[in-house]
Amino acid sequence: MYLASQMSNNYFQFKQFTINQDRCAMKVCTDACLFGALLADSLQHSANCLDIGTGTGLLSLMLAQKNKHMVIDAVEIDLKSAEQAKDNFALSPWTNRLHVFNTDVLSFENGKQYDCIISNPPFFEDDLHSPDAAKNNAKHNTTLNLKQLLKIVNMHLAADGVFAVLLSNQRLNYFIEEAAKIDLYLTKKNLVKQSAVHDHFRGILFFSRIKSQHQISEIIIKNNDGDYTKEFITALKDYYLFL
Repeated sequence: MYLASQMSNNYFQFKQFTINQDRCAMKVCTDACLFGALLADSLQHSANCLDIGTGTGLLSLMLAQKNKHMVIDAVEIDLKSAEQAKDNFALSPWTNRLHVFNTDVLSFENGKQYDCIISNPPFFEDDLHSPDAAKNNAKHNTTLNLKQLLKIVNMHLAADGVFAVLLSNQRLNYFIEEAAKIDLYLTKKNLVKQSAVHDHFRGILFFSRIKSQHQISEIIIKNNDGDYTKEFITALKDYYLFL
């Protein structure tokens, strides 16, 4: 499979850009790619975006490819990851629209209100930690918990803006409830399965400040033969080299 063939590499080659990832604790993964593809399709009319915890810069680059005029500010607390994202941006065709800030998002302030805010935050809370501090920051709530994330979103999201987040399945309901407490309301929930026989393992959530009936959908990554499903291929065909 395309992703598996590049997992051992220090880089991940997409159709229009390259993700170098040798300095980042968290590498390119399938669910993050899917998240980026769905974001890019949903946010095509947004003028500016805040990417919280950009890592390699993957999500920002996917948005920049699809959204020809969007300006993206990408915040990353880890110095090595921030430097890698900056280099990845510089090698892309959209470098003039991509900006990296190596700072704690809790202290980030540039006076902007964003049309959209995106985040692929740490998945694990109160789980066993790795000896690798960078991986802990990337995968655990060691630097930013979900309530803090929502506080930051509430500060920086425009009145008519959209917030999107990728979360592990067991944290979806908690996050939706906490978001509603600060008047951020679920508009769309996309549940992700590895295959038809697996349970949902990720959720892609979209929020706005306007309360409305939310949509629920499902996407399955692989079919019974172990190949990518038509839905997944449709989502990623503009990005993956061999789709």
